[in-house]
Amino acid sequence: MLKLENCVIDNGGFRLAADFTVERGRIIAVLGPSGEGKTTLLEAIAGFQPVIRGTISWRGPEITALDPGARPVAMLFQDGNLFPHLTAARNVALGLRPNLRLTPAEWQTVEAALTRVGLAGMGGRKPAALSGGQRARVALARLMVQRRDILALDEPFAALGPALKAEMLALVAELARESGATVLMVSHAPEDARSVADEVIFVSDGRAQPPVKTADLFANPPAALRAYLGQG
Repeated sequence: MLKLENCVIDNGGFRLAADFTVERGRIIAVLGPSGEGKTTLLEAIAGFQPVIRGTISWRGPEITALDPGARPVAMLFQDGNLFPHLTAARNVALGLRPNLRLTPAEWQTVEAALTRVGLAGMGGRKPAALSGGQRARVALARLMVQRRDILALDEPFAALGPALKAEMLALVAELARESGATVLMVSHAPEDARSVADEVIFVSDGRAQPPVKTADLFANPPAALRAYLGQG
């Protein structure tokens, strides 16, 4: 269980409050208007933004003071953060060892991850030789090999077309079910939540609300969500 207890997160003077729990293995969409703190929430859980009050814990132990690398969180940012001078395989390998000094078994893990995301035989290509969807798959493979319990996705597929985006979200959901990972997925699109999310955290007015089952939330949206959806 991921637990944020009486948290206040500070991002350069912008403050976000959060007090909720997420059950292990759930896929959670994080929705809300632009600038309201969706990315800030994920960055705090991953250790990139300071929590000035309250605690974050995972399966019991507190992780609030841990460095990002020591947390059970792998984060995928909007641009994928691929290095253009490295091949797809080496970009994925960074998820295992930043110095790229992998054992033969670890290189096999990299190849298996590329195969699992549909890029078998393409590990030798550099990002410029890949399509946008293929680059997104490389970034996802790098996330996979880290084998973290929590996957934090900050709209990594926002630049993709609707069909490809839906395909990537379905792949994320499939991989999460296979591994048992908990997924926190920032999105501006309600259809993303409807397609793959078990629950939704709605972020607005300086607060991340506790998760609500996706179907229940859209069947009876609160006023802030209705305004966000343009429903008056």
